[in-house]
Amino acid sequence: MLGCFDDGATELTVSSLAARTGLPVSSAHRIAQALVRGGLLERAPDGYRIGSGLIALAVPPLVRLGADACAPQLYALAAGIGITASLAVVRGDDALTVFSARPPDRFCDIQIPRARQSVDTSVMGRAVLAFEQLGGRRPSRESAVDLDRIRRQGFAVDVDVCDPTVLAVAVPVFDNGNRPWGAVGVQARRRRLNEPTLRRIVPAMQHTAALIARYTESPAVRVEIDSR
Repeated sequence: MLGCFDDGATELTVSSLAARTGLPVSSAHRIAQALVRGGLLERAPDGYRIGSGLIALAVPPLVRLGADACAPQLYALAAGIGITASLAVVRGDDALTVFSARPPDRFCDIQIPRARQSVDTSVMGRAVLAFEQLGGRRPSRESAVDLDRIRRQGFAVDVDVCDPTVLAVAVPVFDNGNRPWGAVGVQARRRRLNEPTLRRIVPAMQHTAALIARYTESPAVRVEIDSR
């Protein structure tokens, strides 16, 4: 049941939960109610959402994984630009969001990237791919042109593949060997992430990525994050 939210859905109706799990609506309702009582789900205006109990359970693993080590830099960025700032790492064919820092105000759910996205179609994934030196990847001609553009400008920007009203921008995070291991990303409605805003926030994102890179030069921190 909790896996229904894997794609980044913030709220789901009981009918959607039933459809995604293959359970009868009555069974989905009973399970959802039990999860609400346990704090793993919460009632929302249009159904259910992830509960604070599940978030609390996630904190210790995140601490062990070292993702929280990047929290101060991400929260400072979010406060400075007024938009949620996220950190993702690439694992195989996926870009995994390991931390999102919300701003003090003007937050909306659309600013949270999906937990797991295709590395080829997500902005944070392409920000990493553009700077990788992997002979095993053979991008299409169109992708190669896009990755070359990202390398030249130093950041990736594109509309979200699932919601064309959302624009996402990402910059790579490098290790001390100048190899990309992650990306700092920001997303919001296209009307908000206009050209002047992008020109303003990209340097701040690159500065944050450099701070994270400097902090995570510690082998212990990198091993924990890489274990994600």
